Amino acid sequence: MLSSRAQSRGFEVSTALNLTFKIIKQKAMINYILQVILFQVLFLAIYDFFLSKETFFSKNRWYLISTPLLSFLIPLIKIPSFQKAVPKEYVVNLPEIVLSPERVIQRSIETTSFQESVNYVAIVFWLGVGIFSMLFLLKFVKIINLIVKHNPEKHPDFTLIVLPNQSKAFSFFNYIFLGKDIPTSQKDKIIQHELVHSKQKHSLDLLLFEFLKIVMWFNPMIYFYQKRITLVHEYISDAVVSKSETKETYINNLLSNFFQVENIAFINQFYKQSFIKQRILMMKKVESKSLNQLKYLVLIPVLVSMLFYSSCSENITDTEIASKKQLQTKYRNSNGKLMSFEGYDMTYLDDYLGDIPPEEVIEISFKELASYEKEEFNKYLQKTKEYFRDKPEILKSLNFKFFKMPNGRKAYGTIEKGLNFNGKVKTITETEEISSTIIEQAPTFPGCEDGDKDCFREKLQEHFKNNMFKK
Repeated sequence: MLSSRAQSRGFEVSTALNLTFKIIKQKAMINYILQVILFQVLFLAIYDFFLSKETFFSKNRWYLISTPLLSFLIPLIKIPSFQKAVPKEYVVNLPEIVLSPERVIQRSIETTSFQESVNYVAIVFWLGVGIFSMLFLLKFVKIINLIVKHNPEKHPDFTLIVLPNQSKAFSFFNYIFLGKDIPTSQKDKIIQHELVHSKQKHSLDLLLFEFLKIVMWFNPMIYFYQKRITLVHEYISDAVVSKSETKETYINNLLSNFFQVENIAFINQFYKQSFIKQRILMMKKVESKSLNQLKYLVLIPVLVSMLFYSSCSENITDTEIASKKQLQTKYRNSNGKLMSFEGYDMTYLDDYLGDIPPEEVIEISFKELASYEKEEFNKYLQKTKEYFRDKPEILKSLNFKFFKMPNGRKAYGTIEKGLNFNGKVKTITETEEISSTIIEQAPTFPGCEDGDKDCFREKLQEHFKNNMFKK
């Protein structure tokens, strides 16, 4: 029978379960976000040092579109061959955050105040998402209002919106907005410039970064990306339009146009004072040699390094509390509730014993155990086989599972009834989960009557507790 201390401990485990899993998920997300930002920093550093001064504008545009998306995908890719290539002691944990189950359990029992139960990280995140979503919608509505308020002029390749009493010029998809106060002599060149933005769908690029700003509003790299791709858009349009006249004339016209600037991030603006110097310098630059395109090959070793790093970086849920030995926690199933008590040994794995797997925990496979955890379980399995070698009916009734427990550690589970209801026998190996055939009739433990399952269960738990785990 379980002691009152064990029942109390079981209540603590049940109470701490949700809080513990919530902390683990938060840490996993933080680890993922840090890797995303780190990869974006590296991608932008490559762009600034190797590519930004080249005249391969279209290629640079696709670089600036693809690399932030790659930074979201790479941390999710785990290549087994990379993991095997690095010894366990060199595997990177970013960040190294150790969860203390005892403190989590104690804190959850000591207080159940509202402040303790609120997930402030999630609240701040969704508050930011809400604010940036509203800002985006306000800007979008402003564009819609400009289209609705003024009479659009349909042209073969675009729709012109003339803004009275304005000297603004910008485009959004196939809509070109032109201030009526802009001199007539300059309007054609401005329309040509904005038409390049329209035809090449530059607005899609800016909308992509607006979306990234909503979901990762706290990431400064998204803003740097958006500024760089906006400048690349201007380089592309300038390169196309300046071919119809001398570059000197185009530059003089650019310098003479001091228009108002609409403060909307996802529109292409003809004039933005902060970009004028870079645009002029780029137009004066000699076209880059084709050989300089080899600079893009620097991406190959960088991508391989990122994949190597990501594959060898363990998820925060696996920065294991089990990576160092702790006093083993023993779990038991009592009347459908998960109970626990302290064991006798310092181990990597905790222990569960019951007639069914615990519902409150996450089942994992044998393959998910670390090598030292597998070794520890194999010793336990061998010890179990040796102890019951004279009682084969008991050994056959045991089925072994593996779980992620409420305290964050992994545990092997000894299930006394077996779970293989299809009656098939599975081979026991070191690389797969161990199971056995369920038997129709419960074995008889010495001292119990034939077929008495309750007595068998009670005696088996007492036997494991009092004999097998004492040194």
